[in-house]
Amino acid sequence: MKRNAFFPAVVVLALLGVTVALLLEIKTNRRLGEPGVKTRPLPNSRNLEVILPENVPGWSSLTITQAQLVVDALPSDTSFGQRVYKGAEGFPILANVVLMGTDRTSIHQPEICLPGQGWQIDRDASRADTIHIEKPFPYDLPVTRLVANLNTTDTNGQPVVIRCNYVYWFVDGDSYTGNKDDFKWSMMRHVLLTGTLDRWAYISFFSYGTLGQEDAVYDRTKKLIAETVPEFQLVPRTGK
Repeated sequence: MKRNAFFPAVVVLALLGVTVALLLEIKTNRRLGEPGVKTRPLPNSRNLEVILPENVPGWSSLTITQAQLVVDALPSDTSFGQRVYKGAEGFPILANVVLMGTDRTSIHQPEICLPGQGWQIDRDASRADTIHIEKPFPYDLPVTRLVANLNTTDTNGQPVVIRCNYVYWFVDGDSYTGNKDDFKWSMMRHVLLTGTLDRWAYISFFSYGTLGQEDAVYDRTKKLIAETVPEFQLVPRTGK
């Protein structure tokens, strides 16, 4: 090997060695940060329950147990909160929170979940968006809105296209983002600099209707998000 090629290779190997050693040190001594959502302990468990509001004006609600398939697929220290809301028109909206423990793989890819259940994401209709929140002070919450289709049949066996809105974002103890890549870089940077592993939550609201109803359904979903977020999300905090 030529000398001028050998030196960069040694530098790269040295940097890799330092990185591995640093990551091992962090893994051994890291602390878990505070969640950015309201929680309470579960009896006889190290996990938590994420507390979604039961009483929302104009909506009825019901707690839903997380599907065992989901529980089994995610790390054992993953915590959950899930509630279905119904407005006066009777259409349900499912609110779901997945809160990681020490394993960040709890926060899975939204763009994988929907196709895995048979939904076809409409890339042209899906986009980044913001939802205005009034409390504890006015701000715009960044979210991602996925629009997807499901080909199915109605009660008479006739073909029908169901159109869903899947709205999601991420939050930890002091920050929030609607971009699935932002939280990964933030987590990596923070754990390297402080030794604290941010405890991120993945929040989603799922609603659906027939083809052509998606924008009206999305408007209802945004209203529900604006009503519920101040009741269970702890950031942004007043004065920060």
